[in-house]
Amino acid sequence: MSDSEGSGELRKTPLYDEHVRLGARLVPFGGFAMPVQYPSGIRAEHESVRSAAGLFDVSHMGEFRVEGPGAVDLVSHLTTNDPARLSVGQAQYSTMCAEDGGVLDDLVVYRLGDELFRLVVNAANIAGDWTHVAGVAASESGFDAEVENRSEEVALLALQGPAAEAILAPLASVPLQPIGFYRFAEGEVGGASAVISRTGYTGEDGFELYLDAGDAAAVWRRLLEAGEEHDLAPAGLGARDTLRLEMGYALYGNDIDETTTPLEAGLGWLVKLDKGPFIGREALREQKDQGPARRLRGFRLTERGFPRAGYAVVYGGSEVGEVRSGTVSPSLGYGIGTAYFPAEAGPGDELAVVIRGEEVGGRIEELPFYRDGSLKR
Repeated sequence: MSDSEGSGELRKTPLYDEHVRLGARLVPFGGFAMPVQYPSGIRAEHESVRSAAGLFDVSHMGEFRVEGPGAVDLVSHLTTNDPARLSVGQAQYSTMCAEDGGVLDDLVVYRLGDELFRLVVNAANIAGDWTHVAGVAASESGFDAEVENRSEEVALLALQGPAAEAILAPLASVPLQPIGFYRFAEGEVGGASAVISRTGYTGEDGFELYLDAGDAAAVWRRLLEAGEEHDLAPAGLGARDTLRLEMGYALYGNDIDETTTPLEAGLGWLVKLDKGPFIGREALREQKDQGPARRLRGFRLTERGFPRAGYAVVYGGSEVGEVRSGTVSPSLGYGIGTAYFPAEAGPGDELAVVIRGEEVGGRIEELPFYRDGSLKR
């Protein structure tokens, strides 16, 4: 969750004025001024998403357009998953790796046409990812595809929760029920052109709406108005973090980074070694053959405590690393987190987190921590 863009002036999303109007507490995130919470607080926003719906501004995310006869080959070379498997109207979670297998970013790949893709990357990584993508596209490998950084032109709203479809349906020009998980349709929302995607980061049913930046504020207000009868609440980064951690979803910069591989992070299902050449393939093949020495695991505290990121983790009598992500789960009422453990560690094993100099007991848990969401895969 660090700001990788230095100490320069923070950028603003197209919804900045809306957040100020609603009394949000704004914090630096990925180089942007982003709402961490609104006056109701993180717990209330979290509970709104679990029970009704929440509306998030995620316009800080980056969007790259890849188009041309060689678009499939270029995206396949850049990412570990297999974009050739996507039909038009389908999305795919993936990772981009360095040659040594370290994760440069995790991203979502959208197939907008036979020769047209959209790559959605993390805000803090936009500059580095763009340099990487543009460099590979222009390399001597001969990819017949054009790339364009459209991050400034695209706004992204996330409407998440069991009431999301009921809220969005009256404003959408296309039927929502046929849009399956990780699929999308192009249409209008509140009269504005949009890509309507059944994706999210919360474990609840919901949609992510890709809009022209100039349309974002009007659509945001229309959604909040339409959602009043359904108890829709604006939600910030704080609730987004607690919701995603309850689901065990990785956060770049915490759970994964250039020092970790997808295989270590439990994302081996994103690595298609047999699809053909891609960046990091040989290193990942070697690691898979040998077996990773460590793995990212979820844990819960069995004693009272808040396992904050960076706290030391003790396993088998030795310090094995630190908490990568941690919180007290609003849904479950106890401390949860992630950390890297020796590969042989498994669910039920005991551990401790060092909190203010004291070892607080816990155990490794299967992910996700929270299993009662409305998401139907």
